[in-house]
Amino acid sequence: MDEKIDLVFDPDNERAAAYVRDRLSMFNSSQTGKSDYYPCYIFLKGEKNETLGGLLGYVWSDWLFVSTLWVDEALRGKGHATRLMDAAEDYARYRNCHSAYLDTHSFQARPFYERRGYELFATLDDFPPGHQKFFLKKKLAK
Repeated sequence: MDEKIDLVFDPDNERAAAYVRDRLSMFNSSQTGKSDYYPCYIFLKGEKNETLGGLLGYVWSDWLFVSTLWVDEALRGKGHATRLMDAAEDYARYRNCHSAYLDTHSFQARPFYERRGYELFATLDDFPPGHQKFFLKKKLAK
């Protein structure tokens, strides 16, 4: 007997999103033998505990993935992004990662990452139209 399966667009359902991510992680672990998933969330906090920036990513299978790096406009150019990246890479080394990877757009921070030793390994043109998305990686020294 075929059961009815609904397709539901629900962008605010973080609980269901976490469930789907967890199930994919379980599958990945079963296929690779690697279950070493560690979130990497590091924040810049102001005097009133307000969030002024942060780095979001994770460690899995001896790699650090940096998914998001943001610093409040008023704090840019003062070394805070460097502090966040240093902390994430230190954490990755602590978790025995050998490399890190991330992506950025042509209107974002590619030169910043390249100064940190990240190297381009792929480019997606016209994403968004008129721009590029760059994928970069770096070997982490022990």
